[in-house]
Amino acid sequence: MKSLRTGLIAAALLGGLIVHPAWADMPRHENIGERSEAKRAQALLDKAVAYYKEKGDKALPEFTAGGDFVDGEYYIFVVSTAGKMLASGGSSALLIGQDVNRLRDASGKMFMRDLLDTAKTQGAGVIDYQWLNQKIAKVEAKTTLYRKVGDAIIAAGYYLPRSSPQEAKGMLEEAVETLKKKGTDAFAAFNDPKGEFVHDDLYVFAVGIDDAMFHAHGAAPSLVGKPAAELRDAQGKEIIKEMLAVVKVKGSGEVGYVWRNPVTNRVETKHSMVQKVDKYMLGVGYYTR
Repeated sequence: MKSLRTGLIAAALLGGLIVHPAWADMPRHENIGERSEAKRAQALLDKAVAYYKEKGDKALPEFTAGGDFVDGEYYIFVVSTAGKMLASGGSSALLIGQDVNRLRDASGKMFMRDLLDTAKTQGAGVIDYQWLNQKIAKVEAKTTLYRKVGDAIIAAGYYLPRSSPQEAKGMLEEAVETLKKKGTDAFAAFNDPKGEFVHDDLYVFAVGIDDAMFHAHGAAPSLVGKPAAELRDAQGKEIIKEMLAVVKVKGSGEVGYVWRNPVTNRVETKHSMVQKVDKYMLGVGYYTR
């Protein structure tokens, strides 16, 4: 029994979950979305690096003009190792010719300083920050891949959706109304990966207040019918027990913990809003880093 317990705790720390033995066949989230986006960005970066190696600085106007070096919201930008913006096919084109050493993202992070330092010492890297996605006119989490070629650092990034607390609250309210109107028939909608209750990194989960079993889970429908009470996060917190305690006393509330984001496949801070509806607890969470 001791070895089993030790193994479960180790699995929790490594995978972002701690599971009851009955959860042994729980599927790990596949980061298909991020792999696809990263692959497109990497292909664009490879293409730009090869072109720059062939043309040198003559390639810079073509990166800025876009053309073959813009793919939807994907674009190339180039900054010198001294921190001067040399080219950009995106919103940062306004910064061409300027010193961007102290450029901050939407959250105030001096991401360009980190990018420059890493590129100089390691030659390549990846950085996460918050940036305007012009395609949808919204600030989103962005991951940028970059590579140093001579005195130039060539970069291409991709966006990943990150829902807001307001969006999570809206989905929970809609789920509550649906459960009240349709009863347990609503669970099929909550479990539908292509339905209205699974969107980007948002999904609905439902746990029985008396049986502490999953009756719905939009990110992993295979959990339906399995015990939820023993579920812990990566830090050992008994999150479902805490959520159930909240709704039993207050009817609704919010619980913070760490959990694997199905979009990024990273363990991140999550806050789940939960509400009691008859004999069930419904929840929707949003992720922060």
